[in-house]
Amino acid sequence: MAESPASNKSRSPTGGAKKPKGKGSPKPKGSPKGSAKAKRRLSVKKDEEPDLSMASMGHPEIFPLVLTEKTQEIFNCRADTDITADNPYKLVKKEDIIQDMKTRAAISDFHPIKSIIQDYPGEELLIVFDRELKYGQIFYLIATEEAKQSILNPPEPEEEEGEFKQGIQEDYVYKPPVRKPWISLGSEKEIEEETVKELPAKIKYMISRPQKEFGSRIKFYNRNASIDKFGYVECTAYQDKNFTIQQLERDTGIQVVPQEKETGTQTKWTYPKNAGTQYYPREFSDDEKNMYLSSEQLKNFILSVALRVEIALQQNEIMDAFFDDWKALAEDEGAFAGKSDVFLKEYQSFTDLHYLKDRTVSCICWHPTIYGIIAVSVMERLSYEERIQQSGKLLLWKAPILFWSFADPIHPQLMLECPEDIFCFQFSPSDPNIIAGGCMNGQVVLWDISQHEERLRNAKTGGGGKGTTVNMPSFMVEQQLAKEPHMVRYCAVSSIEYGHRSVVTDLQWLPDTFEVNRMGTVFDNRAGICVQLITCSPDCSVLFWDLRAQKPGTQPSAEKKKDDKIITCPSDVPTTFKHLDLSWRPHIKLSLPKTDTGGEYSPVKLSLREEHHHTKIPDRTQPQLRQQASKDKLPYSEVTTLSVKPPKLLENITTNFFVGTEDGEVLYTDWKMERDGDSGRLLSQKPSAIYNIHDGLVHTIQRSPFFKDIILTVGGWNFAIWKEGVVSGPLLQSSCAAKRYTVGHWSLSRAGVFFIGREDGNIDIWDLLEKTHEPSQTQNVCIALITCIKPWIYSSKQHFLAVSDDFGTLHILEISWTLSHPSVNERSSVQHYFEREVKHLEYVDQRKEFRAKERVELEKESLKKVTTVGGQRSRELMEEQTKQDYSEFLHTEKNILKALAPPKDRFSS
Repeated sequence: MAESPASNKSRSPTGGAKKPKGKGSPKPKGSPKGSAKAKRRLSVKKDEEPDLSMASMGHPEIFPLVLTEKTQEIFNCRADTDITADNPYKLVKKEDIIQDMKTRAAISDFHPIKSIIQDYPGEELLIVFDRELKYGQIFYLIATEEAKQSILNPPEPEEEEGEFKQGIQEDYVYKPPVRKPWISLGSEKEIEEETVKELPAKIKYMISRPQKEFGSRIKFYNRNASIDKFGYVECTAYQDKNFTIQQLERDTGIQVVPQEKETGTQTKWTYPKNAGTQYYPREFSDDEKNMYLSSEQLKNFILSVALRVEIALQQNEIMDAFFDDWKALAEDEGAFAGKSDVFLKEYQSFTDLHYLKDRTVSCICWHPTIYGIIAVSVMERLSYEERIQQSGKLLLWKAPILFWSFADPIHPQLMLECPEDIFCFQFSPSDPNIIAGGCMNGQVVLWDISQHEERLRNAKTGGGGKGTTVNMPSFMVEQQLAKEPHMVRYCAVSSIEYGHRSVVTDLQWLPDTFEVNRMGTVFDNRAGICVQLITCSPDCSVLFWDLRAQKPGTQPSAEKKKDDKIITCPSDVPTTFKHLDLSWRPHIKLSLPKTDTGGEYSPVKLSLREEHHHTKIPDRTQPQLRQQASKDKLPYSEVTTLSVKPPKLLENITTNFFVGTEDGEVLYTDWKMERDGDSGRLLSQKPSAIYNIHDGLVHTIQRSPFFKDIILTVGGWNFAIWKEGVVSGPLLQSSCAAKRYTVGHWSLSRAGVFFIGREDGNIDIWDLLEKTHEPSQTQNVCIALITCIKPWIYSSKQHFLAVSDDFGTLHILEISWTLSHPSVNERSSVQHYFEREVKHLEYVDQRKEFRAKERVELEKESLKKVTTVGGQRSRELMEEQTKQDYSEFLHTEKNILKALAPPKDRFSS
């Protein structure tokens, strides 16, 4: 590429070519014309002129430019709009650039190369869009006409001549094969020798009528073959011992094309055959038994086969002869798949600009029985001080609980009205239409959505109403049904004076198999439905709630007067829990007292032994029968009545549970109450085990769906896996992560897999069978903090993972085959891993005890040595030891002072 004449000239300080002094040359400011000081300044500037071209890279004709948005609009060269990566060239007239430099003077972006533009011989200059910043700026200018023509009109590539050109056929013409006469080379003799030939002659049978019956008339008649013994003739095969020949070797010829033969036959007639059944076994007589057992032939036979039988029995003990190796090989390949198969695929996302604006998702729950329905609770994204300042605004409008459907990702299908922002909520395990939630102000709320169950089931049709027209277009259906979701009011809310004094951070239903009385004792639940739940809060309390009404005798007279004045509920509010509204109070209140001080722990998460997981795949073949059975099983109108018969005491249900605190402790305590011997009051038990593992708030404490005694805790910058009954510490404790952990959850289908969300929007996928020191895969989901993770199993082939972030968006991810389908022995392998870690902890404890005993013994021996030596000799030894210690101290002090001394100044005299 030819170099422009302007590139050989001396450059000005701004990068342009210096013009000879003339009539229009600019004068330096601040000094008189022709002064010595001005000449010195010009000489200094001349020596320090920078070269703005790319001559150092071998392209002196290229000058990088910085074009502002104003300059791009003036010359119509806006990046990614007028000039793109596909068409990166723009021709700009030289006159327009000169006019812009006159108008804006030094503000113009072309002022640094003013002289280059003025000396350009052509009328149009070429500006190139450098998207990859090859020359340091997003634009660069071509300063020569030859370079501009070579860029705009590149030369066509010359075709290579020689062997490569001759080997390419431009037009291929198909030539069919031509038949040629057969030329024998002797191969037919070999084929004839290998041809299979029938050496013995075939046996021929001829069946004919007697000669006397030739030409006579054939007479047909019926005959009972079962009675007449001559009705059929049975020719059964038998083995002739005289002609038993064992084949030792066989030479078979195989041709390329097998011989084909077409035959036809009729249906084979199965003639009747006599059959018999043996009812009683045939046994040897005593004489025959003695004869056979005492015979030499039997002894020789047993001796000959004894070794083979022993080997066969040993092989059966060592390995399973019926084990399918091919199937196991396929399973292993699937279990150790590459990272490309370990991923979470984006399935759907839900957000709403009205209800989710400036709000964060606090809790998510899948509907237990209806496919594609998921509920989320949202709350204001405010700090504690901001919430206090805006308390008046928050009282006017509370964030509801939204029900989303896979069929409509834009509009919520149902909304639950809340008295306050909901931090956590759960569906009842026995009746999915009953929902309990915990508020920010410490109250517990109950909803009943039985009247709207059909609406959620028909969410696929576009609205769920009975009057939905199937044949109408979708936009007309949306206009007719009004996409505003239906608001469901809560049935009951707890009394604010008897509830929590802070936010309800966790809520769990007790199973329908037992219930707890005021003493914390476990009894049989004869109602057959979930009637109790447990909540915790940082106000240092754990509360047990009962859905049933109190006994009439225990209700105070003041409350009876209040009940008489209660206003009847509106018609759209269910009366399922009318007896609990505004008067609901807990029947057990637990505190977590500290063992060393007089304070109490502040719980935020808890985990019961009978934790409920929705791991069963729903039966989609009979939804109506299942729905009817659930309605018959849950007579909530009779739940409020208490039976007079005392319940049965259950002793196999454990009352211990794990608690995660606000300061990062993990507690193991009991909910049974103890009666004080002096005052007779019921007091809470102190935690039996306390562990300080996490350096921040415990966000998750959850039991494994496969092992009831394995617990996962997530808090601060690490996570830990515990085993109930092991008091030494966690089985597995992770190192400090790069980002803070926010939530975690076990996989519902694989025993060794769990998911952990981070504050940077990533999800760490841990597989204990693959790695235990780092996650097997890290996948980015969003850019905000992840607030909640909840997996769900829809079918054996479809597993979902719901992930919510701090911006109010709900992401539905589809779990891959590798992460959702376990290998053959995965559960036993994970169990073996946990058992091995338990043995490792026991070994560590034993070594600690051994080292402690060894240290005590060494101290005793050293003490004996000092005391056994005489008085004068012991003093000499002590003085010698003191001198030696003092000399070591002086040596260490000297080395430290040398290290702390400042370095000598090498420029000093």
